[in-house]
Amino acid sequence: QVTGHLDDCTCDVETIDAFNNYKLFPRLNELLENDYFRYYKVNLKKPCPFWNENSHCGIRDCAVQPCPSQVGPDGIRSGSSKYSKEANSLAEECEEAKRLGAVDGSLSKETQQAMLQWTHHDDSSDSFCEADDIYSPDAEYVDLLLNPERYTGYKGPDAWKIWNSIYEENCFKPHNVKRPLTPGRGHTFYKWLKGVCVEKRAFYRLVSGLHASINIHLCARYLLQDTWSENKWGPNVTEFQQRFDEVLTKGEGPRRLKNLYFLYLIELRALSKVLPFFERPGFQLYTGNTTQDVEVKNLLLEILRLAKSFPLHFDENSFFAGNKKEAAKLKEEFRLHFKNISKIMDCVGCFKCRLWGKLQTQGLGTVLKILFSENLIEKIPENGPSYGFQLSRQEIVALFNAFGRISTSVRELENFRTILRNM
Repeated sequence: QVTGHLDDCTCDVETIDAFNNYKLFPRLNELLENDYFRYYKVNLKKPCPFWNENSHCGIRDCAVQPCPSQVGPDGIRSGSSKYSKEANSLAEECEEAKRLGAVDGSLSKETQQAMLQWTHHDDSSDSFCEADDIYSPDAEYVDLLLNPERYTGYKGPDAWKIWNSIYEENCFKPHNVKRPLTPGRGHTFYKWLKGVCVEKRAFYRLVSGLHASINIHLCARYLLQDTWSENKWGPNVTEFQQRFDEVLTKGEGPRRLKNLYFLYLIELRALSKVLPFFERPGFQLYTGNTTQDVEVKNLLLEILRLAKSFPLHFDENSFFAGNKKEAAKLKEEFRLHFKNISKIMDCVGCFKCRLWGKLQTQGLGTVLKILFSENLIEKIPENGPSYGFQLSRQEIVALFNAFGRISTSVRELENFRTILRNM
């Protein structure tokens, strides 16, 4: 069902598939395996600013110490009551979620030493943007290759609450217009969506596209076998159909996937726009290994030039093009709504989901920053510091890894299409 033309764009699904899957995806994957892009600094211990995080598992480091087994009333300790059965199954589910959702924080001594050098180098450059709170004592480097985004067991009311908060409170949607989560609501919602300005419609589609992308990763890297000898991860077609099949989702699934393609176009457009920033002779992706740094920069520029060559780019000139005063007000609303979404990521009750949620929202935030800074990017001097427009290492790592996730989703869709065709 996901084919043809995309709303608000001059592009179609097939052009994106061919460009991504055969040209861009392999090179991008190679780039993200390099040291500069695999280490991301993040604070996973920030408290949720909007509600008390009462997930029954929560973060491992925040878990309450259990009582010793010999302490407590007989009825609770006994295995005979229905309450203890429920408690036991809950404990098993919780243990699985903690095991799958825990972040592997191990870094070699050499890597830790290199990180200190990187920080000294970054501090001496002309960066001005602090992303998240990376100077907090709780912020730590995480190896993204050791912590792939995949199924973690984090689901149900807690995960739903996160997405519900994002959609209901941050997508410019009036409270009386309900999202199409239950039968009969979709018609009213899309009628409303068509009636709003292109910017607000785009904001909703970006969030929906990000949601679809995350769900594809969970379906593509699902825990299929969990035994003492091995864990086997792979595509779960049933899970994929429950989230995206047109019949099972009452028409919602294909819309979600088209929003993924819309998000892809927006992120691709930002990469094509930011090329002058990275092309400067003085810019380097510093890791201390001079030969490798030059090779990685060349690969990065190859990817950005490839992005620029895409024939059917999204035209962002339609954004904020009306009355200047209204446009400025709308742009500020856009920024605040997005900032709010990035704060909601601190309410995610699973370490690994929180890590990837924070990274991808920061990546998308960097995309919006680039698209809104076109005039500043055009004025960047070829030599010397770029005071008007700057990206920190944190933003660069988030930008490319977030686009890597979207690119992977488009590639995984092709895999699911093939599997479904052969079934």
